[in-house]
Amino acid sequence: MAALVSSMIPQPLNVVDFGAVGDGTIDDSKAFMNAWEAVCRATQETTLIIPARKTFLLNPVKFLGPCKSPSIKILVQGNIVAPSKMSDWTTPYMGSWIVFARVNGLNVIGNGQIDGQGFEWWKCAMSSKCMRPMGMKIHTCNNIQISGLKIFNSPARFLSVSDSNHVTISNLQITNPETSPNTDGMDLTHSTNIHIRDCQISTGDDCIAILSGCSYIFISGVSCIQGHGISIGSLGHNRQRDTVEEVHVRNCKFGSSLNGAHIKTWQGGSGFVRKVSFQDITLLNTSNPINIDQFYCPHNKCANQTKAVKVSDISFLRFSGTSFTETAINIACSESLGCFDIVMDQINIISSDANKKVDSKCFNAHGRSTNTVPRVDCLSY
Repeated sequence: MAALVSSMIPQPLNVVDFGAVGDGTIDDSKAFMNAWEAVCRATQETTLIIPARKTFLLNPVKFLGPCKSPSIKILVQGNIVAPSKMSDWTTPYMGSWIVFARVNGLNVIGNGQIDGQGFEWWKCAMSSKCMRPMGMKIHTCNNIQISGLKIFNSPARFLSVSDSNHVTISNLQITNPETSPNTDGMDLTHSTNIHIRDCQISTGDDCIAILSGCSYIFISGVSCIQGHGISIGSLGHNRQRDTVEEVHVRNCKFGSSLNGAHIKTWQGGSGFVRKVSFQDITLLNTSNPINIDQFYCPHNKCANQTKAVKVSDISFLRFSGTSFTETAINIACSESLGCFDIVMDQINIISSDANKKVDSKCFNAHGRSTNTVPRVDCLSY
């Protein structure tokens, strides 16, 4: 059927026309790849439909460019599922289940569902022999839009955006059990001009992790129902030089997450985190609502080192709600370097337990705090 498809054929195209069955049992990976080849070689704007009322079983697939089409829309109306057993998976490309690489002008939109069936993968998470695949990877792509999808049960982190520019991610629902290990909703690395808005994320790790090489990241209207909040880092591991700047988080909500607004760096690293703002944040029984940790050491076996990633020009504005932990604000900065230009204003955090009070802690932090509850008297120039 695919041989009859001309690069100039009127659209839309449909994966069923390329042999996809959509019964949730037969592997439709080859049909999807054939459909992608037709879409990619088209010389006009092209739409590929993944139709409703069908469930397509996919092994790891790679949708590679560059493509001739100036704009490609993948309309996900049906469901996509991964193999339910680890032993049934074929080898992932770039460590991911679904990969888009070297593609420009891509829109992946729709109200369909994507189920990574990660249950067996979570059981082997602590084994060095268990290389869990990511869900979807966007690599070296420009002008990308991902919107409307419902994502469940990713084996590891779901969406990884790397070495990409001008990406808009909106109206996603990403859901993993709280006990699922290292299931970040989204990880960003070496990317710029990323807009994330109006998403609901409930995971076993960071809702959104912003890693080295990122700049001009704009996040708004995101609800982190559970997980580890919105994190910058971790950075500086194994003495690496890492940089993050111009990250702006607005109008977000943190539920019963392990962290809210979080910046984490290892001792011994170098580089910087700067020009970051979190504002208009609602807290609902959140642990560690505001947390800068330059002594990040998840396994408690780290040697003291003097070098550090420089943290400066960080603003926390208009936070309100409740903290599960007694310490609602923690600013722990490097003894040798310190944090500078830390600004807090209009913070009102109380304990989720009416019989308790919250406090703040900070070490070697410099900046100013106004209209803040709990008080952060340690911020001073």
